[in-house]
Amino acid sequence: MNNQSNSSPADKALLAAIDLGSNSFRLEIGRLDSGHIERVEYIKEAVRQGGDLDEDRNLTTEAIERGIRCLSRFGERLQGFDAAHVRAVATQTLREANNRDYFLKLAKKALGFEVEVISGVEEARLIYQGVSRFLPQSDEKRLVIDIGGRSTEFILGRGFESTQTASLHVGSVAWALKHFANGEFTEKAFTRAEISAESIFETLGNHFNSTHWDVAYGASGTVGAVADVLVQYGKPADAVSKESLYWLKEELLKARYVDKLRLNGLKEDRKPVIAGGLSVLIAVFEFLNIDTLNVAKGALRHGLLYDMLARENDMLDLRNSSIQRLARKFDVDETHANTVAEVAEKLFEKISDSTTFADGEYFKHARKLRWAAQLHEIGGIISPVDAHLHGAYILDHTEPVGFSQSELHCLSLIILGHRGKLKRLEADFSDRVLVMQLICMRLAVILCHARQMPNLRGIQLALNNNGFKLSLPKSWASKYPQSHYLLDEETLAWQKINWHFELVNTI
Repeated sequence: MNNQSNSSPADKALLAAIDLGSNSFRLEIGRLDSGHIERVEYIKEAVRQGGDLDEDRNLTTEAIERGIRCLSRFGERLQGFDAAHVRAVATQTLREANNRDYFLKLAKKALGFEVEVISGVEEARLIYQGVSRFLPQSDEKRLVIDIGGRSTEFILGRGFESTQTASLHVGSVAWALKHFANGEFTEKAFTRAEISAESIFETLGNHFNSTHWDVAYGASGTVGAVADVLVQYGKPADAVSKESLYWLKEELLKARYVDKLRLNGLKEDRKPVIAGGLSVLIAVFEFLNIDTLNVAKGALRHGLLYDMLARENDMLDLRNSSIQRLARKFDVDETHANTVAEVAEKLFEKISDSTTFADGEYFKHARKLRWAAQLHEIGGIISPVDAHLHGAYILDHTEPVGFSQSELHCLSLIILGHRGKLKRLEADFSDRVLVMQLICMRLAVILCHARQMPNLRGIQLALNNNGFKLSLPKSWASKYPQSHYLLDEETLAWQKINWHFELVNTI
């Protein structure tokens, strides 16, 4: 039995968030103190991976090397950190990169921790979480905008809760490459860039117009860079006005070329993308009729830190409510799904001891198994035939709140493999944890085939080397002949891969 605790981090614990953005990689280290996180250290490096996707949408060798060198430095700083207290996420560039899996393997080795690729919707939610933590609590309706390297996020919310999110493929790096690639600033280039951005913003419809918010905030990236410049020329430090944006645009037009641009407060790593970011920001102001954008202190990395606390508290984990919403949406038999989940978790506990997982890892994997079990019949609404295929497809093409793409893919693999031939499952069978989850899921589905809680008394599941042994008590086979038949058939499914499953009837 696994006795590891799933309680939240203790006060004074160090937490770390890593944001692999399209323009910069950022590391934020904070210390938990009575529910609040105080900064201990912040490191930012301009990696600019967003500008190095080749024509096949692969990260170039140079971009990969820059990213891995940066993560190696971050990894050295994070030595000794508890894995449960570190979270690293990647955004639009790696969402687009076809060779992201190759990069992610190198990234894990360099950093020492998993890197998750999150959806644009999840990125927006986390940005709002970060921004809201630095704002006074009030009933004001907020609009938060974050212009990153290759995407721009729009979020509506109140208090700590976001209510509407959108992520569009518009960003400072992408627009700099598309409209200012030769480093020249012209009125014509700005006009094209602004019109192009506004045409994409049209997809937002009226969801983010001024009737839906009281105050607008700009987070991180471009907004922060623009504000840093404006304050050097006597503009307010905490707000950006439309007038000041057009003043800044005129300064760029006067300079004409990026290598001749001299602006106080503008960092060297920002120069190549400032025109792209500024054109997108102007387009945002014009499209949403914004007069003043307040400069937010919080960002994605802060949202990651606070979300980490929620994930460690099962009652606050948003992923639980996301699973429930999906189950209701696809008309899952909730009672049966929860029964399968309970049996799967009990089996998983039998083959998980204190030596199997590092601290905090058991509950992370057990939760994934539970969620997959709760959704294992999600594809049945499309067709009961090959429902596992439909269910896996749904999980791979949806964006439930709180989940990374890798987490969703893990759930889809477990759902896909909960029945049928294992050899057809395109999975890494050297992944010991995944195989443990698969056997527990498959056995739970078999044992619950009558759609009621099975009698598990005396049933034992053991893991040894590359195999599992299920021991059944005396007379079990005669009492449950159909279940025994299905379990016997299951032994055949495991003969086709490099794992085996043995069924033993105790005398």
